[in-house]
Amino acid sequence: MSEETIVRHCSPTLAGLKTANLFGCVFRSKEEMREDLRALNGILRDKGLRILPLRYDAAGGRALLYLYRPAQLARDLRRTESAALLARQGYRHVTGDRALAELACKLRDSEAFPHEIGLFLGYPPEDVQGFLEQRPCKCVGFWKVYGDADKAQRTFARYRRCTACYLEQLRNGKGLAHLAVERH
Repeated sequence: MSEETIVRHCSPTLAGLKTANLFGCVFRSKEEMREDLRALNGILRDKGLRILPLRYDAAGGRALLYLYRPAQLARDLRRTESAALLARQGYRHVTGDRALAELACKLRDSEAFPHEIGLFLGYPPEDVQGFLEQRPCKCVGFWKVYGDADKAQRTFARYRRCTACYLEQLRNGKGLAHLAVERH
């Protein structure tokens, strides 16, 4: 997997602006995926980041990868609104790693996509709830917005600027070890 793939899909998380990003990637084998992720985690661990596969399709060689900040995820999921929403979705655990393990099981065991995944990506709980309830949204960007549209638009603009800046820095020779911001 190329550094460009990670930067293109995950710059806001690398920069510490966002809890997590999710993206698909093709691998020749499960072992190649494991080796790539082991190497990436070696680079990113000291920056407070982790990457792991949430789903792997051996037939197509596709993996659904999750790059995240464990400390930020734990804080996000401790929020009253997030914990309550996860409980309503059947989660027995609402702490970071345990809830993430339940999410990974849901992804592996079902073709349906668990829409509460937005909480694991740092989306506002009110927007995740609005999506689950299939209400009319106010705007669409990196996610569908049901709450504060102005704040979301500013966030979307920051994410776009961050990605453009990170891609430029990558083209100028800076790698992931330099681009990932340390946050714990």
